[in-house]
Amino acid sequence: MYPPKSVSVSISPSGEIVSGDSVTLNCSSDSNPPALNFSWFKEGKSVGSGRIFSISNISSDHSGEYKCRSRNKHGEKNSDTVMLNVMYPPKSVSVSISPSGEIVSGDSVTLNCSSDSNPPAEISWFKEGKSVGSGRIFSISNISSDHSGEYKCRSRNKHGEKNSDTVMLNVMYPPKSVSVSISPSGEIVSGDSVTLNCSSDSNPPAEISWFKEGKSVGSGRIFSISNISSDHSGEYKCRSRNKHGEKNSDTVMLNVMYPLKSVSVSISPSGEIVSGDSVTLNCSSDSNPPALNFSWFKEDETSAVGSGQSFSISSFSSSFSGRFYCEAQNKYGSQRSASVSLTVKGVQRAALHTVSGIVVGCGGLIFIIIIFIIIVFIKRKKRREGGTEDVNQKQTADASDDTYAALDPASRTSADIYSTITSVQSRAPDDTYTALELQSRSSEYETLAVTSADPH
Repeated sequence: MYPPKSVSVSISPSGEIVSGDSVTLNCSSDSNPPALNFSWFKEGKSVGSGRIFSISNISSDHSGEYKCRSRNKHGEKNSDTVMLNVMYPPKSVSVSISPSGEIVSGDSVTLNCSSDSNPPAEISWFKEGKSVGSGRIFSISNISSDHSGEYKCRSRNKHGEKNSDTVMLNVMYPPKSVSVSISPSGEIVSGDSVTLNCSSDSNPPAEISWFKEGKSVGSGRIFSISNISSDHSGEYKCRSRNKHGEKNSDTVMLNVMYPLKSVSVSISPSGEIVSGDSVTLNCSSDSNPPALNFSWFKEDETSAVGSGQSFSISSFSSSFSGRFYCEAQNKYGSQRSASVSLTVKGVQRAALHTVSGIVVGCGGLIFIIIIFIIIVFIKRKKRREGGTEDVNQKQTADASDDTYAALDPASRTSADIYSTITSVQSRAPDDTYTALELQSRSSEYETLAVTSADPH
């Protein structure tokens, strides 16, 4: 009699065991008396009894080291362990992202695919259904917004394959591709309603601000203008901003078309218009598109008197005097200006200046004549009184007699008088001074005043 010895385990069927198969483990031993007590252990834990240990529909969970224990009344003995290696397709496939938490453009990111399979599986990576890589690890350095999206891995061995659940790679980045669109497109006319839309790509979504000519005019992705006018014309842009940065769109031109307004007339040269002057009337207006047609009218006349932005009148005369206005027109309408008055001014004043010049000129001539009459009168008086005169005085008297004769209104013209006066002035300046000096004598002045009325 002896206790168990040569205890061993055999597996049936032999060869590769695949999940789903049925497997039998048989425990054999040599003992006397024969062992009647058999126990089975997996990884040290009791899993059954009896010489035969059967597993139907085996799975990966049955893989492991098995042994049996044979016992009789004289003792017991364990077999060597045998490995039950169950082959199975991938299962429990999943993806983890490192580092965890918020991912910002420029970071480096690693995706790890884990799976359970026997034999080990091959790993493939997919983004949005398209293959992007292979291997258990998928790394992205200097990540950008283009890497955002849904990722998954596929684990495959010869027994089958399995995909992981998708994971979202959510890359944070500042705004980019910022642009403005105008609706409706095409020509914009005053009174229309217009919408400006700002589109941008950013994560997280950005806050939108609107600017016209550099000044803030609104916020929000949509900027609406109802009953648009010419005041709304100008360059617009939007600014997209999130916590990672900001970006401006390119400027867009909001070009509002509108009919004529603020039509006015200016006169060049400004100021007084004298007969013979050249005058230009210029018509200015505000419109979009600019006015191309200008017509000129004179009040109380039915037909136009001119065309073009400028209307010129050369050699202006009183016949042109009146009130004029212009009418400007573009394809959206027309408007007339207020009337301006064109009048020939300064004609009477010019005539008055001419007459005054004549009077002044004649007055100066009369004054000279009177002076020489005084000289002549004084010389003749001295002669009658028998006063002694020197040679120079006699010459002066002779010259004075000549002057007297020359000034005789009955025989001399104004041209002759002027010639004579000029001659006398050059010949007797000293005598002229003497005559002027004698005017201070009141008695003689009175005599002169009485006799000056009679030139003889």
